[in-house]
Amino acid sequence: MPRPEISKAAIKAEAARLKAFFEESGAQPVEMDILLPAEVLLDLYGEDIRARAYVTHDPERGEMMLRPDFTVPVVQQHMTDGAEPARYTYAGEVFRKQEDMPSRANEYFQVGYEVFDGSDPAAADADVFARFAEVLADAGLHAATGDIGILKAAVAGLKTTERRRAALLRHIWRPRRFRALMTRFSDAGTVLRQQNLDRVRANLKDAEAPFIGLRTQTEIDSRIRALEEDASEPPISGSEIELLDDILSLKETLPHVISQLRDIAVDLPAISGAVSLLSRRSDALAARGVDVEHLDFEASYGRTSMEYYDGFVFGFYAEGRPDLPPVATGGRYDALTAVLGQGRSIPAVGGVIRPNVLLSLKGGA
Repeated sequence: MPRPEISKAAIKAEAARLKAFFEESGAQPVEMDILLPAEVLLDLYGEDIRARAYVTHDPERGEMMLRPDFTVPVVQQHMTDGAEPARYTYAGEVFRKQEDMPSRANEYFQVGYEVFDGSDPAAADADVFARFAEVLADAGLHAATGDIGILKAAVAGLKTTERRRAALLRHIWRPRRFRALMTRFSDAGTVLRQQNLDRVRANLKDAEAPFIGLRTQTEIDSRIRALEEDASEPPISGSEIELLDDILSLKETLPHVISQLRDIAVDLPAISGAVSLLSRRSDALAARGVDVEHLDFEASYGRTSMEYYDGFVFGFYAEGRPDLPPVATGGRYDALTAVLGQGRSIPAVGGVIRPNVLLSLKGGA
């Protein structure tokens, strides 16, 4: 039997209830425009965002997008006018194409809570997670956590070229591409690297070949030099590839993961700082009443759907309901504030709740 449709009035009432909770927690309510300049979002996400955002054209303001999320405009407003520390909450509609999942709504409400506070990142992370856990406590949800910062630190510490590290960091949020690059830069990819270079050289030997495409000769020459350098560089060692695999496979309760990461840090000291932050966050969560002994942690969590997060990530899900999106997601996005602040960065962490999904679990209204 199909579930009853949840009215927009009920969703707005639930959104107001959630927003009021965050206001009572000390967050300042803010309102954001529905139409946002496309240029900012394109610079941030690249052309890929066109596949999931609604684009329109204004005769005076140029290309615009219906708001795909709140985080970007909230960060922009804070970087322009806000003082640190600051806490914000908001509620309203976002708009996203759902070509891959047409059964999901392309217009839905979000309620968010964002914290800009660099005095103690571990405590700020714990504050956001604990407040989400509190407001969602009666919904019977499963919580998942992760930390993109650990994987980023591991990649940054690899004994290889800056070009290879940059390529891996760029594709952390694309697991299949990341895995392919790991293979390509390893001993197993030595033959492939040389074959790629030989193929390009062979194509360029054909003097009669027409010059087509958008790449300039300078760009082509630069690409060839990059392939030559890559082919001549020694592979990433098998031991470092194995350590990366160990990190990617971590999926346990938080205390067990911290213990395993400390063992890995002996051989990969570059992650020591990130592991220390994870440990401090665990202590801060416990101090806020979170049951960290049974809190799940997955090192790869968030890598396919949380592209602008660069540290702590979390989500709340209804177990046994794969037909539903997460009820809530969030995390740390320090790098995003640097991009939108034109070099000026303010540590920030936050998250959003989907009141329509929460209501569907409660039987609608």
